[in-house]
Amino acid sequence: MNAPLRKAGVVILVLFGMLFANLNWVQAYKADDYRTSDYNGRVRVAEYETPRGVIEAGGEALAQSKATDDTLKYLRVYPEKKVYAPIIGYKPVDNAETGIERSENDFLSGASDKLFADRVSAMFTGDKAGGGNVVLSVKPKAQEVAYKQLTNNERGAKAGSAVAIDPRTGAIQALASFPTFDPNPLVSHDNKVATAAFKDLNADKDKPLLNRALSETYPPGSTFKVIISAAALQDGYEQSTEIPAGQTYTAPGSGAPIKNSEDQTCPGAQVTLKEALTDSCNTGYAQLGVKLGGDKVKKAAQAWGFEQNDLTVGNLQEGTGLPVAASKTGEIKNPDGSTDQAGLAQSSIGQKDVRMTTMEGALMAATVANGGKQMRPYLVQQLLSPDRRPIYNASPQTLRTPVNGQVASDLKDMMVSVVENGTGQRAKIDGYEVGGKTGTAQNAVDADDHGWFIGFAYNDKGEAVSAVCVMLENVPGGHASAEAARIAGLIMKAAAGRGGD
Repeated sequence: MNAPLRKAGVVILVLFGMLFANLNWVQAYKADDYRTSDYNGRVRVAEYETPRGVIEAGGEALAQSKATDDTLKYLRVYPEKKVYAPIIGYKPVDNAETGIERSENDFLSGASDKLFADRVSAMFTGDKAGGGNVVLSVKPKAQEVAYKQLTNNERGAKAGSAVAIDPRTGAIQALASFPTFDPNPLVSHDNKVATAAFKDLNADKDKPLLNRALSETYPPGSTFKVIISAAALQDGYEQSTEIPAGQTYTAPGSGAPIKNSEDQTCPGAQVTLKEALTDSCNTGYAQLGVKLGGDKVKKAAQAWGFEQNDLTVGNLQEGTGLPVAASKTGEIKNPDGSTDQAGLAQSSIGQKDVRMTTMEGALMAATVANGGKQMRPYLVQQLLSPDRRPIYNASPQTLRTPVNGQVASDLKDMMVSVVENGTGQRAKIDGYEVGGKTGTAQNAVDADDHGWFIGFAYNDKGEAVSAVCVMLENVPGGHASAEAARIAGLIMKAAAGRGGD
């Protein structure tokens, strides 16, 4: 054989070897990736051969699959449209799912290991195993009230959010964000319709796809005074301890005085800790924070959940769910590493660089109501097989214990005084003991203030039935927190089974 033929033969053998190796690599290592690829049309058709599981709450179907005459045999449908969208998300044909549809995708699709026995049984019966069902902890009436009151608030706010939690278990009773969206067009089998719907929502300057309750942080204003109060009580202060107050206070190193929201708010030189929280005394808490020091303020905030980067709300067993942004206090330091006294004074009233999620606000209120024990929040109450056999039931877990029972009891008394005698009176519920804290937060030059309320409600048996946080963005006209308090009271009333709107 001449040299050119030998060279050609070697090249051909090498190419065959490479082809053989590639085929084995594809079969052994890449088969699953190709099988599940969004570009694999056969997989997409197969995925819609059986109905996806139902997502439900309180006996109501919030997401379900309905038979069609299309190539894709089942269409995902969201009967409540916008009301539950921030929780459930959506399951589109060609893009990634979001919300609970994402975090519980394996179970809803039927691919979960928890449903292995159901798949084996279906093989013997000849049936096609459907997806499992997800039961949420949400109370429909509370969710509906939260959605309605936020979107139709009395002060003209264009955005906001609310979270309600059972303080005893961590079960989320309501989670609303507005503006929101209708997920139904996003899951259309017509790719042009789904793509156009997504583009419109994604381009909307009001960000309706954003879950403001979990993903956004804002200056918390005076709601942060609950944490400063906790730090003081842990440092030996009592409710009756008098702290410096006055009409204005200028922190060391600052040329800008801190003032109270009203001239008549704690104008005297001294005020008790309880009175300071009741009337939301800025000058009192600014001085108290400086007295405690930056390290104690930051440590106290961290004990309540600030700086946590890995919190999710969903399935306790799996530790999966919707991610929660970290609430933060900021550095509160000068360039040389020393404490920024002026920044600390502002931070102690929930301004400067302090940022908080609505979820964190609800957890703060829930912790006080639960005697100092903060329960891990969750949304997935139960998982059911396709034939509704229980697979999983949520077992409440303690997340952290930032304060002891005595401090929690003092905070409860102080927060009840806020609702009974102070700035949070619009949150009152007949027949319930309600406590809370309002917050009005400056957020940008020439922008309207944010309005906050965090609070809790006890029934006539002394049981903590609900804890809530309501946040309204850029509320026109001042006194933003009063509207947040009103909405919070209605949500807690609904969560307690007493109607709401």
